[in-house]
Amino acid sequence: MNIAIGSDHAGFHLKNRLRDLLRAEGHSVEDVGATSPEPSDYPDFAERVGAAVASGAAHRGIVVCGTGAGSCMAANKVRGVRAAMVFDPLTARLTRQHNDANVLCLGERITGVEMVEEIVRVFMSTEFSGSERHVRRIAKIAAIEARRAD
Repeated sequence: MNIAIGSDHAGFHLKNRLRDLLRAEGHSVEDVGATSPEPSDYPDFAERVGAAVASGAAHRGIVVCGTGAGSCMAANKVRGVRAAMVFDPLTARLTRQHNDANVLCLGERITGVEMVEEIVRVFMSTEFSGSERHVRRIAKIAAIEARRAD
């Protein structure tokens, strides 16, 4: 699977660890930055990850910042992105199965490394259910996005 990954300075170390983990598990990973732990802005990297996913260059994306919240807000501004802030494997599974989430948002300062690694494995291995009710709901999200595009 092709995965885009990015972070600001607050998520830099976890992003690098996840990049290496995903590559070791056979994924193709595009690291869009940050390239150092020097101060940087999460919206820049969340947009890059979101754009890669929305364009089809990446199947899924991961953004990491201090809490995951800012990156999630920024990634969700990219049309076609369904970013989910996740703190546990169950939510990772359900956001994939029910919401077809395509960008995972994580907080380096919030969630422990072992938990994050499990979250990433679950998020990457879980497929969308394709259930009619979930397809309908995702279509409604897309409709809101289309109506609100100014």
